[in-house]
Parts: sequence; structure tokens; C-alpha cells
Amino acid sequence: MGKVLCFGEILLRYSMGENFPQQQDMSAYIGGAESNVALALAKWNVPVGYCTALPDYFLSDTILEYYNKMGVDTTSVIKSGERIGTYYLNQGADVKNASVIYDRKYSSFSELEPSSINWDKVFEGVSWFHFTAIAPALNTDVAALCEEALIAAAEKGITISLDLNYREKLWKYGLNPKEVMPKLASYAHVIMGNIWSAEKMLGIAIDPKLTESENDLDLVKQAQITSEEILSKYSNCKTVANTFRFSEGESVKYFAALYQNGAIYKSETLFATNTIDKVGTGDCFMAGLIYGILHQKESQQIVDFAARAAYQKLFIKGDATTSKVEEIEQLIKQNE
Repeated sequence: MGKVLCFGEILLRYSMGENFPQQQDMSAYIGGAESNVALALAKWNVPVGYCTALPDYFLSDTILEYYNKMGVDTTSVIKSGERIGTYYLNQGADVKNASVIYDRKYSSFSELEPSSINWDKVFEGVSWFHFTAIAPALNTDVAALCEEALIAAAEKGITISLDLNYREKLWKYGLNPKEVMPKLASYAHVIMGNIWSAEKMLGIAIDPKLTESENDLDLVKQAQITSEEILSKYSNCKTVANTFRFSEGESVKYFAALYQNGAIYKSETLFATNTIDKVGTGDCFMAGLIYGILHQKESQQIVDFAARAAYQKLFIKGDATTSKVEEIEQLIKQNE
């Protein structure tokens, strides 16, 4: 098995305690969508590396030591710039929540420019390249750098996966996602997201009759329609996954759909109460998707594993999962 390379920004997430600022407790977590995928894959014994940019100071070294300890290869990390990107989000909230505050301008990663990375060297020993729609949301230079990476990966026959993370607060440089993402998506063999992000970023229409009721069967039908249209538009793509997460107060409903080989597969619908941290569930699903494909699992097994891994992340504090493969598989067996 070759190495999976994740490309994106390492972030620090700050979460205020309930009594802040009277009680001055603010926790910091290492985060970032691509980072969460890398850490999950390393936990599951998949060879994985990370490519990003960090400033050359002690905090970066401390973070990289942690990644290395967790099993993530950081030899492709570039030391440049002066800032680590950050974001602020209360504990337990959703990263898509209106209350999220990004502080990523002028970060080391956001200041990367085209031709600043030697992709031939970075891709040595790599068989899978993963990126998300978050990186090209930062600015035109990073979007161009993503395309550079995709061209190089395609020339080398590397499998490419894309997570259609839609972050409205990041798309502020004058271009609409539909003007950027279709070109980048055309390189991807695996596309993951949800029916709403596919509409916002790729222009894949949604039938309101199928989505307004939030009925599982209707949503899976829309997932199939969306997936088939993605495959018809993007000839490289062979696999599309859609996740569904609905919150009502303290309760969460979660399931996923996977489209492969002309068929749609649905995971079990899972319900949760007393969740701890909603951040990183989609990233955990993406890692599960990569894990299942790399291990040549059957389609139903892939979506079941990825969905259960994502669901378990709801009960884990921090941005990345700590669940082991054996734990996830055991939970699946218990519910068969």
C-alpha cells in the first residue's frame, strides 16, 4: 500500500469554557479538515503524510512532533511565513455554525503561491492524494496551487479524493465556488460531501420535493441523482459519498450513502444524544471512505465503516478521532 498524502492547512481551534471570561479557560485543539483525515488514517495504520506550511518557530515544531508521534509523515511540511491559522468555536458546536470565527488571513499556508512546492518530490511514494474545498476557498494563489498538485498527481496516476467542504465565511476573494471547484473536481476519482455542498460548489441541482421532508429514502434518492450527475460530468470520478446529519436540540440523526458501480448503498441510520464534539465527523467519514477503498472492502462495508467511524467521533473531544478500527468494526457487528 502506497502512502496517502493529505494537503491543507493545520489550524489551531480555540474553544471557550462555559464561564469565559470570568473563568479564563480556553482550550486549544489541533485541527483542520485534511489534518483530521491524516490523523485518523495514521490511527488505522495506513501510511500517511501531510503537506502544509507552518512558520519556523517552536510551536510549529511542537505540533510536528505530535504528528510524527501519531504516525503522520511530516517531511513535506514547508517552513515559511509567520502565522498558524486559527479559528474559534465553542465546545460541541458545529463548524458550519454562524458563530465560528476564522483567523486565517496571512497564515503561512494562505500565503503559499504557485510553484512554491516541488510536487515531484512531495509525491514520491504516494499512491493517494487527498484535498478539500477549504484550501481553494482561501485565495486565488492557493486555488492555483491545488490545481498544480492535481495536474502532477494525475500525471503520476495517483488516486485523488476531494471533500466538498463548503465554508461560506471563507469564500471572500471575489470568486464563487462554482467558478473554482468544477475544474478541480474534474481530477478527482472519489468525491465526498453532501447534496447541498454539491449544489453550492458544482451546480448539481436538488429536487426540493425530495429534500424538504428529511425522509431517509427521499434523501438517498436525491443522493443517487446527485451522484449520477457528478459521474456524468466528471469522467475520472468512480465513487461518490453523501453524508446526512440533522440536529434537534441535543439529538443528532446521522447516516450516509455511497454510490459505486451503478448502485447506491445506505448505512444504518444512527441516533445520538449527549454528543461531545461535532467537529471532524465529516473528516472522519472521509478517512473511513479512503480506508475502505484502500482495503478493497465491499461497497456496503465501506459506507458502514465510514458512517460508524463518523458517528463515534460525535463522542470524542477534539477535532480528530481516537477510535481504533477494531472498536468501529465491533460496534458494527453489535448492531447487525
